[in-house]
Amino acid sequence: MLKIGVIGCGAIGAQICRAIDSGSINAKLAAIYDRSAQHCERLLESLHNKPVISSPADLIKKADIVVECASQAAVREHGLLVLEGGKDLMVMSVGAFMDEKLLENLVRAARKNDCKIYVPSGAIAGIDGLRSAKVASIDRVEISTTKNPKGLEGAPFIIENNIDVYSFHEKTLIFEGNAKKAVRAFPANVNVAASLSLAGIGSEDTRVKVFVDPEASRNIHEIKVEGDFGNFTCRIENVPSPDNPRTSLLAALSAIATLKKITEPLQIGT
Repeated sequence: MLKIGVIGCGAIGAQICRAIDSGSINAKLAAIYDRSAQHCERLLESLHNKPVISSPADLIKKADIVVECASQAAVREHGLLVLEGGKDLMVMSVGAFMDEKLLENLVRAARKNDCKIYVPSGAIAGIDGLRSAKVASIDRVEISTTKNPKGLEGAPFIIENNIDVYSFHEKTLIFEGNAKKAVRAFPANVNVAASLSLAGIGSEDTRVKVFVDPEASRNIHEIKVEGDFGNFTCRIENVPSPDNPRTSLLAALSAIATLKKITEPLQIGT
C-alpha cells in the first residue's frame, strides 16, 4: 500500500489527510509535519488512524510520496531532499516553479532517481485540453481571477502598493501582467496561473488579470486558450475553502483526485 507523507497541515493538507484516513484514497498516511505543532495536534484529533508527527527528514524516509501543502518556501526547502531520497513529490505551491533554476534542479533529481513530480490541476479545469493543444501550437493563454477582498488580503502586491482591498465597491481590475509576475505578487492566490504556464506556453507569455469584487462569494477563474486546434474558454466558480478564503475547496479535491489516480489501475484523462 502506498505510504503518503504530508508537509503542511493547513486547509488543503488537512483535507488530504482526512481523505486518506476515511479510505477514500487507497493508501496509508505515514507521517505529517507542520511548522505549527498546533496545526498537527488539531489535525490528529480529527483522524481515526493517527500518523506520527515527524521531522521533514524522518517523514521523507517513511513515505513513498511526499505531498507539499505548505508554501513555496517549503518546496524550495524540502523538494530536492524528497527526490534525492528516491521518493515521489506532489507540489501544491506550484508557484515555486516560476523559479526556473529550482524547477530544473528538481526535474534533474527526479530523472536521476527515477521519481515523479506531480502537479495537480488545483482550483481550475482545462489543463487536459491545454496539454493536448500544446502538442500542436498555442498562440494565447489568459486567465482572469476574481476574488472577494478576504481572499486577497495580505498579498505582497496589496501590501507593497498600499491597497485597501475593502475600499472597492464594485468589481475592479487591480493587477495585469504575466504569470511569473502574478505569482510573485499573489503567491497564495494565483498558483493556478503557474499550473497553466507549465502546461501551456510558459510563465512569460501566460497573461494574468486579478480582480477584486466585494460581491464575490466564490473564487472565479476564467481561462481563454487560442491555437492551431481552435479555441476554448473555461469558467470555474469555486467555493472558498472554509478554513482559508485565499484558496478554493477544489484545490484540495484536485490533490485527492490525483492521489486516487496514482493508486488506481484505471487512468482517465490526458
